[in-house]
Amino acid sequence: MRVVFMGTPDFAVPTLARLAEDGHVIAAVYTRAPARAGRGMALRPSPVHALAETLGVPVLTPATLRTAEAAETFAAHEADVAVVVAYGMLLPQAILDLPRHGCLNLHGSLLPRWRGAAPIQRAVMAGDAESGVGVMRMEAGLDTGPVALQARVPILPGMTAGELHDALMPVGAGLMSNGLKGLDAGSLAFDPQPDEGVLYAHKITNDEARIDWSGEAQAVANLINGLSPFPGAFFEADLGKGPERVKVLRALPAEGSGEPGTLLDGEATIACGTGAVRLLELRRAGKGGSVTGAEFVRGARLAPGAHLG
Repeated sequence: MRVVFMGTPDFAVPTLARLAEDGHVIAAVYTRAPARAGRGMALRPSPVHALAETLGVPVLTPATLRTAEAAETFAAHEADVAVVVAYGMLLPQAILDLPRHGCLNLHGSLLPRWRGAAPIQRAVMAGDAESGVGVMRMEAGLDTGPVALQARVPILPGMTAGELHDALMPVGAGLMSNGLKGLDAGSLAFDPQPDEGVLYAHKITNDEARIDWSGEAQAVANLINGLSPFPGAFFEADLGKGPERVKVLRALPAEGSGEPGTLLDGEATIACGTGAVRLLELRRAGKGGSVTGAEFVRGARLAPGAHLG
């Protein structure tokens, strides 16, 4: 099939690679414009952009798709289908109507649960037992289109959003590959999403990242794991040189009780409003890589009874 691919981050890369391997003609790749990153703040192309250049596919980075010129350019690709994976820009109806078979989106949740911007993080933060990916036909509403295929992935205890993200990538690539095969054969069927069970995965905000130890232990652990590796849940404490921000990248509920925020032992078990959590992986500001909970306690010279704000 003749495909226009629209995607930006790492999550979209395996799908683009798989469609190219399947022999589809990738007429063009749409992605977000290069952004400044790194210490030198040099312009860096998106992961999808980098792969497209390797494949020799034309790359477009329009600032908007809501112009007649953008629609005319898109129409010139004469696509059978557009495949959209974490593109980062809403498609107007004029674009949605152009491909012969419409626009298919690979979404990182089991719709209708977790429509929106941060489905993977929200699933972990909510303590969901499973997540998944789905292939849906796009329409004007936000992730409201009918779904053709879904694949489920369990969320294991202590699993971070980053690990779930990485587990979903190859599953999603295979699912979209099967979707296009079915579409080409005329056998791909779509079912409307149910009205029940709709949840929105709103964009993660910075003020959500500060850990509130007064919560229930499982909820605190879910927050920590759901925000790992980015933006990273954190607490602030005086570790000898004034207030310092410490990111926590993995945690599990643990036995113990006490005043919320109190260090209970040398393994970085912290009392919560109900129960306790064990901090398994942390990163101190300016200290390079991550450390285990026990390494953090020793390095910070903390004793049981210390309070982590």
